[in-house]
Amino acid sequence: METSRLAPCKKNAARLAAHLVFLDESGFLLIPSVRKTWSPVGQTPLVHHRYRHDRISAISGIAVSPKRVHCTLYCHLYEDNIQGEDVAFFLRQLLRQIPGHLIVLLDNGKPHRGDAVEELLARTSRLHLEPFPPYAPELNPDEGVWHHLKHRLANGRPDTQAELMSVLSDKICTLAASQPLLRGCIQQSELPSFLP
Repeated sequence: METSRLAPCKKNAARLAAHLVFLDESGFLLIPSVRKTWSPVGQTPLVHHRYRHDRISAISGIAVSPKRVHCTLYCHLYEDNIQGEDVAFFLRQLLRQIPGHLIVLLDNGKPHRGDAVEELLARTSRLHLEPFPPYAPELNPDEGVWHHLKHRLANGRPDTQAELMSVLSDKICTLAASQPLLRGCIQQSELPSFLP
């Protein structure tokens, strides 16, 4: 079922010579995620932190070129939850930075269906939104971005939102500079293979 749902989008992308953009949001807490690590026998590693619920929200998109040979990561970070206006702003930035048509694949989250996004769609013919099937995060390659970043931030201990923003920005820049990692995010998803 998922394959037949996504096939028309792939055909439209080829017909329009469009970039495919896989979009998603995530959040990063000041409370560190803890992963397994090595330590000397009898010395359990402890991660001390201030118990604060502050967070950084992020929206990103992996853009795949029309010939499917180059991937680019676009990302914005926010100190608050992401709203429809933030999604519309991110989409406008994509339209400014990427020439030609864009087919953006995203989930059915509430911010993706807001008035600001609908107004943007009404004003431009270059932007096409295609929803993933409901409850199918395994199809979205952008989930691989969040998995990679959260793995890299595990066992870390930022004390402030500004510190978390700085560390997160560095990790995003490292990921964005790596074609193999971006292609890996796409290949680890359960989408049918479309990269050469």
